[in-house]
Amino acid sequence: MQSDAALRRGVSAISLGAAAVLIVLKLWGWMSTGSVALLTSAADGVVDALAAMATFFGVRFAQHPADSEHRFGHGKGEALAAFTQAILLAATALVLAAEAFWRLIYAQPLIEVTLGIWVAAGGLATSGMLAALQTWVLRRTASTAIAADRTHYLLDVALNVGVLAALLLTRATGWQRADPLIALIITGYMIHGAYKVAVTASRQLLDEELPQPERERIEAAALACPGARRIHGLRTRDAGDRSFVEFSLDVDGHLSVREGHDIIDAAERAIAALFPKETEVIGHLEPWQRDPKSHS
Repeated sequence: MQSDAALRRGVSAISLGAAAVLIVLKLWGWMSTGSVALLTSAADGVVDALAAMATFFGVRFAQHPADSEHRFGHGKGEALAAFTQAILLAATALVLAAEAFWRLIYAQPLIEVTLGIWVAAGGLATSGMLAALQTWVLRRTASTAIAADRTHYLLDVALNVGVLAALLLTRATGWQRADPLIALIITGYMIHGAYKVAVTASRQLLDEELPQPERERIEAAALACPGARRIHGLRTRDAGDRSFVEFSLDVDGHLSVREGHDIIDAAERAIAALFPKETEVIGHLEPWQRDPKSHS
Protein backbone atom coordinates (compact mmCIF):
# COMPACT_ATOMS: atom_id res chain seq x y z
CA MET A 1 0.00 0.00 0.00
CA GLN A 2 1.27 3.43 -0.87
CA SER A 3 2.77 5.26 2.11
CA ASP A 4 1.29 8.45 3.52
CA ALA A 5 4.44 10.35 2.55
CA ALA A 6 4.15 9.17 -1.06
CA LEU A 7 0.48 10.17 -1.12
CA ARG A 8 1.34 13.67 0.09
CA ARG A 9 4.05 14.06 -2.54
CA GLY A 10 1.86 12.68 -5.29
CA VAL A 11 -1.20 14.82 -4.62
CA SER A 12 0.93 17.96 -4.22
CA ALA A 13 2.48 17.31 -7.67
CA ILE A 14 -0.96 16.73 -9.23
CA SER A 15 -2.22 19.91 -7.57
CA LEU A 16 0.65 21.91 -9.04
CA GLY A 17 0.00 20.58 -12.54
CA ALA A 18 -3.74 21.20 -12.30
CA ALA A 19 -3.16 24.75 -11.11
CA ALA A 20 -1.03 25.47 -14.18
CA VAL A 21 -3.75 24.15 -16.51
CA LEU A 22 -6.42 26.20 -14.76
CA ILE A 23 -4.37 29.40 -15.03
CA VAL A 24 -4.11 29.10 -18.81
CA LEU A 25 -7.79 28.21 -19.15
CA LYS A 26 -9.06 31.05 -16.96
CA LEU A 27 -6.75 33.74 -18.36
CA TRP A 28 -7.90 32.82 -21.86
CA GLY A 29 -11.52 33.05 -20.73
CA TRP A 30 -11.02 36.42 -19.06
CA MET A 31 -9.27 37.96 -22.08
CA SER A 32 -12.01 36.64 -24.38
CA THR A 33 -14.99 37.84 -22.33
CA GLY A 34 -13.88 40.78 -20.19
CA SER A 35 -15.72 39.21 -17.24
CA VAL A 36 -14.53 40.45 -13.83
CA ALA A 37 -15.83 37.20 -12.34
CA LEU A 38 -13.54 35.29 -14.68
CA LEU A 39 -10.75 37.72 -13.81
CA THR A 40 -11.33 36.77 -10.18
CA SER A 41 -11.18 33.12 -11.17
CA ALA A 42 -7.99 33.65 -13.19
CA ALA A 43 -6.27 35.48 -10.34
CA ASP A 44 -7.36 32.77 -7.95
CA GLY A 45 -5.76 30.28 -10.33
CA VAL A 46 -2.44 32.14 -10.03
CA VAL A 47 -2.79 32.00 -6.24
CA ASP A 48 -3.59 28.28 -6.49
CA ALA A 49 -0.37 27.73 -8.44
CA LEU A 50 1.70 29.64 -5.89
CA ALA A 51 -0.09 27.81 -3.08
CA ALA A 52 0.48 24.45 -4.79
CA MET A 53 4.19 25.29 -5.02
CA ALA A 54 4.22 26.13 -1.33
CA THR A 55 2.50 22.80 -0.61
CA PHE A 56 4.84 20.92 -2.97
CA PHE A 57 7.96 22.15 -1.19
CA GLY A 58 6.40 22.39 2.28
CA VAL A 59 5.34 18.73 2.28
CA ARG A 60 8.79 17.60 1.19
CA PHE A 61 10.54 19.80 3.75
CA ALA A 62 8.28 18.53 6.54
CA GLN A 63 9.17 14.93 5.75
CA HIS A 64 12.88 15.46 6.39
CA PRO A 65 13.96 13.54 9.49
CA ALA A 66 15.12 15.31 12.64
CA ASP A 67 18.72 16.47 12.57
CA SER A 68 21.16 18.29 14.83
CA GLU A 69 19.66 21.69 14.00
CA HIS A 70 16.00 20.58 14.04
CA ARG A 71 15.73 18.14 16.91
CA PHE A 72 11.93 18.07 16.75
CA GLY A 73 11.84 17.44 13.00
CA HIS A 74 10.64 19.66 10.18
CA GLY A 75 6.89 19.19 10.54
CA LYS A 76 6.18 22.90 10.81
CA GLY A 77 7.18 23.24 7.15
CA GLU A 78 3.60 22.23 6.33
CA ALA A 79 2.13 24.87 8.66
CA LEU A 80 4.43 27.50 7.15
CA ALA A 81 3.28 26.52 3.65
CA ALA A 82 -0.36 26.73 4.76
CA PHE A 83 0.13 30.18 6.32
CA THR A 84 1.80 31.38 3.11
CA GLN A 85 -1.24 30.21 1.16
CA ALA A 86 -3.57 32.11 3.50
CA ILE A 87 -1.64 35.36 2.97
CA LEU A 88 -1.66 34.92 -0.82
CA LEU A 89 -5.37 34.16 -0.86
CA ALA A 90 -6.35 37.10 1.34
CA ALA A 91 -4.17 39.61 -0.55
CA THR A 92 -5.55 38.51 -3.91
CA ALA A 93 -9.13 38.64 -2.64
CA LEU A 94 -8.72 42.23 -1.45
CA VAL A 95 -7.36 43.38 -4.83
CA LEU A 96 -10.15 41.61 -6.69
CA ALA A 97 -12.78 43.01 -4.34
CA ALA A 98 -11.65 46.51 -5.26
CA GLU A 99 -11.90 45.70 -8.98
CA ALA A 100 -15.34 44.11 -8.56
CA PHE A 101 -16.60 47.11 -6.58
CA TRP A 102 -15.39 49.45 -9.33
CA ARG A 103 -17.16 47.40 -12.00
CA LEU A 104 -20.29 47.33 -9.86
CA ILE A 105 -20.40 51.14 -9.99
CA TYR A 106 -19.30 51.47 -13.62
CA ALA A 107 -20.78 48.45 -15.40
CA GLN A 108 -19.12 47.20 -18.58
CA PRO A 109 -20.72 44.94 -21.22
CA LEU A 110 -19.42 41.39 -21.60
CA ILE A 111 -18.49 39.68 -24.85
CA GLU A 112 -18.27 35.99 -25.80
CA VAL A 113 -20.42 35.02 -22.82
CA THR A 114 -20.99 31.48 -24.12
CA LEU A 115 -17.23 30.89 -24.30
CA GLY A 116 -16.90 32.13 -20.73
CA ILE A 117 -19.55 29.64 -19.62
CA TRP A 118 -17.60 26.75 -21.12
CA VAL A 119 -14.38 27.95 -19.51
CA ALA A 120 -16.04 28.21 -16.10
CA ALA A 121 -17.56 24.74 -16.52
CA GLY A 122 -14.15 23.25 -17.39
CA GLY A 123 -12.56 24.93 -14.37
CA LEU A 124 -15.37 23.65 -12.15
CA ALA A 125 -14.89 20.06 -13.30
CA THR A 126 -11.12 20.17 -12.83
CA SER A 127 -11.27 21.79 -9.39
CA GLY A 128 -14.00 19.40 -8.25
CA MET A 129 -12.02 16.29 -9.18
CA LEU A 130 -8.86 17.61 -7.52
CA ALA A 131 -10.71 18.58 -4.32
CA ALA A 132 -12.19 15.05 -4.18
CA LEU A 133 -8.71 13.52 -4.53
CA GLN A 134 -7.30 15.79 -1.82
CA THR A 135 -10.20 14.91 0.50
CA TRP A 136 -9.35 11.23 0.15
CA VAL A 137 -5.64 11.84 0.81
CA LEU A 138 -6.45 14.11 3.75
CA ARG A 139 -8.40 11.31 5.44
CA ARG A 140 -5.32 9.13 5.15
CA THR A 141 -2.61 11.59 6.14
CA ALA A 142 -4.11 14.54 8.13
CA SER A 143 -1.60 16.80 6.31
CA THR A 144 -1.88 20.50 7.22
CA ALA A 145 -0.52 21.64 3.85
CA ILE A 146 -2.83 19.33 1.88
CA ALA A 147 -5.74 20.57 3.99
CA ALA A 148 -4.88 24.18 3.15
CA ASP A 149 -4.52 23.34 -0.55
CA ARG A 150 -7.85 21.51 -0.44
CA THR A 151 -9.44 24.67 0.99
CA HIS A 152 -8.14 26.54 -2.06
CA TYR A 153 -9.73 24.10 -4.47
CA LEU A 154 -13.03 23.93 -2.57
CA LEU A 155 -13.05 27.71 -2.85
CA ASP A 156 -12.28 27.33 -6.53
CA VAL A 157 -15.28 25.03 -6.93
CA ALA A 158 -17.52 27.63 -5.29
CA LEU A 159 -15.87 30.36 -7.32
CA ASN A 160 -16.55 28.60 -10.62
CA VAL A 161 -20.16 27.98 -9.61
CA GLY A 162 -20.43 31.72 -8.98
CA VAL A 163 -18.83 32.56 -12.33
CA LEU A 164 -21.22 30.21 -14.11
CA ALA A 165 -24.17 31.78 -12.33
CA ALA A 166 -23.00 35.30 -13.23
CA LEU A 167 -22.47 34.49 -16.91
CA LEU A 168 -25.72 32.55 -17.23
CA LEU A 169 -27.63 35.39 -15.55
CA THR A 170 -25.96 37.95 -17.79
CA ARG A 171 -26.83 35.99 -20.94
CA ALA A 172 -30.40 35.41 -19.78
CA THR A 173 -31.23 38.94 -18.57
CA GLY A 174 -28.59 41.26 -20.01
CA TRP A 175 -27.96 42.69 -16.51
CA GLN A 176 -24.27 43.68 -16.62
CA ARG A 177 -23.88 44.15 -12.87
CA ALA A 178 -24.53 40.47 -12.12
CA ASP A 179 -20.91 39.68 -13.01
CA PRO A 180 -19.15 42.11 -10.59
CA LEU A 181 -21.75 41.51 -7.87
CA ILE A 182 -21.09 37.77 -7.78
CA ALA A 183 -17.35 38.44 -8.06
CA LEU A 184 -17.61 40.61 -4.93
CA ILE A 185 -19.41 37.83 -3.07
CA ILE A 186 -16.74 35.33 -4.13
CA THR A 187 -13.93 37.52 -2.81
CA GLY A 188 -15.65 37.64 0.58
CA TYR A 189 -15.73 33.85 0.59
CA MET A 190 -12.04 33.78 -0.34
CA ILE A 191 -11.15 36.01 2.61
CA HIS A 192 -13.16 33.77 4.94
CA GLY A 193 -11.31 30.70 3.65
CA ALA A 194 -7.95 32.43 4.07
CA TYR A 195 -8.83 33.24 7.67
CA LYS A 196 -9.66 29.61 8.49
CA VAL A 197 -6.42 28.35 6.95
CA ALA A 198 -4.38 31.00 8.79
CA VAL A 199 -5.96 30.11 12.15
CA THR A 200 -5.20 26.40 11.72
CA ALA A 201 -1.60 27.03 10.62
CA SER A 202 -0.90 29.59 13.36
CA ARG A 203 -1.93 27.09 16.04
CA GLN A 204 0.92 24.85 14.94
CA LEU A 205 3.43 27.64 14.38
CA LEU A 206 2.74 29.02 17.88
CA ASP A 207 2.85 25.58 19.56
CA GLU A 208 -0.72 25.72 20.79
CA GLU A 209 -1.75 22.94 23.17
CA LEU A 210 -3.89 20.08 21.89
CA PRO A 211 -7.63 20.49 22.57
CA GLN A 212 -8.77 19.81 26.14
CA PRO A 213 -10.66 16.60 25.27
CA GLU A 214 -7.46 15.12 23.82
CA ARG A 215 -5.49 16.17 26.90
CA GLU A 216 -8.07 14.44 29.08
CA ARG A 217 -7.74 11.27 26.97
CA ILE A 218 -3.97 11.42 27.41
CA GLU A 219 -4.28 11.68 31.18
CA ALA A 220 -6.80 8.84 31.32
CA ALA A 221 -4.60 6.57 29.17
CA ALA A 222 -1.57 7.16 31.39
CA LEU A 223 -3.44 6.63 34.65
CA ALA A 224 -5.00 3.42 33.32
CA CYS A 225 -1.56 1.80 33.35
CA PRO A 226 -0.99 -0.39 36.45
CA GLY A 227 1.29 1.35 38.96
CA ALA A 228 0.62 4.91 37.73
CA ARG A 229 -0.42 7.15 40.65
CA ARG A 230 -0.59 10.67 39.25
CA ILE A 231 0.13 12.52 35.99
CA HIS A 232 1.15 16.17 36.00
CA GLY A 233 3.18 18.71 34.04
CA LEU A 234 1.40 17.67 30.81
CA ARG A 235 2.60 19.63 27.78
CA THR A 236 1.42 19.00 24.22
CA ARG A 237 1.75 20.53 20.77
CA ASP A 238 0.80 19.79 17.19
CA ALA A 239 3.70 20.06 14.72
CA GLY A 240 1.79 19.29 11.52
CA ASP A 241 2.93 15.81 10.56
CA ARG A 242 3.19 14.68 14.18
CA SER A 243 2.20 15.53 17.74
CA PHE A 244 4.43 15.91 20.80
CA VAL A 245 3.42 14.94 24.33
CA GLU A 246 5.50 15.43 27.46
CA PHE A 247 4.44 14.64 31.02
CA SER A 248 5.58 13.59 34.49
CA LEU A 249 4.23 10.39 36.00
CA ASP A 250 4.33 9.59 39.71
CA VAL A 251 4.83 5.96 40.77
CA ASP A 252 5.49 4.30 44.12
CA GLY A 253 8.89 5.49 45.30
CA HIS A 254 9.76 2.05 46.67
CA LEU A 255 9.71 0.41 43.25
CA SER A 256 12.98 -0.45 41.52
CA VAL A 257 14.23 1.72 38.66
CA ARG A 258 13.39 -1.06 36.18
CA GLU A 259 9.84 -1.42 37.52
CA GLY A 260 9.30 2.35 37.35
CA HIS A 261 10.52 2.55 33.79
CA ASP A 262 8.30 -0.36 32.77
CA ILE A 263 5.31 1.63 34.03
CA ILE A 264 6.22 4.82 32.23
CA ASP A 265 7.06 2.92 29.03
CA ALA A 266 3.58 1.41 29.13
CA ALA A 267 2.06 4.89 29.63
CA GLU A 268 4.01 6.26 26.66
CA ARG A 269 2.79 3.43 24.41
CA ALA A 270 -0.81 3.89 25.56
CA ILE A 271 -0.69 7.63 24.79
CA ALA A 272 0.94 7.16 21.36
CA ALA A 273 -1.81 4.67 20.44
CA LEU A 274 -4.44 7.42 20.87
CA PHE A 275 -3.30 9.35 17.79
CA PRO A 276 -3.71 8.35 14.13
CA LYS A 277 -0.53 10.15 13.09
CA GLU A 278 3.01 9.77 14.40
CA THR A 279 3.32 10.99 17.98
CA GLU A 280 6.45 11.46 20.08
CA VAL A 281 5.75 10.86 23.76
CA ILE A 282 8.25 11.66 26.50
CA GLY A 283 7.47 10.70 30.09
CA HIS A 284 9.42 11.71 33.20
CA LEU A 285 9.43 9.32 36.13
CA GLU A 286 8.96 10.73 39.62
CA PRO A 287 8.36 9.16 43.06
CA TRP A 288 4.81 9.50 44.31
CA GLN A 289 4.27 11.44 47.51
CA ARG A 290 0.91 11.75 49.21
CA ASP A 291 -0.26 15.35 49.41
CA PRO A 292 -0.10 16.35 53.12
CA LYS A 293 -3.26 18.42 52.62
CA SER A 294 -5.19 15.23 51.85
CA HIS A 295 -4.85 14.03 55.51
CA SER A 296 -7.79 14.78 57.77
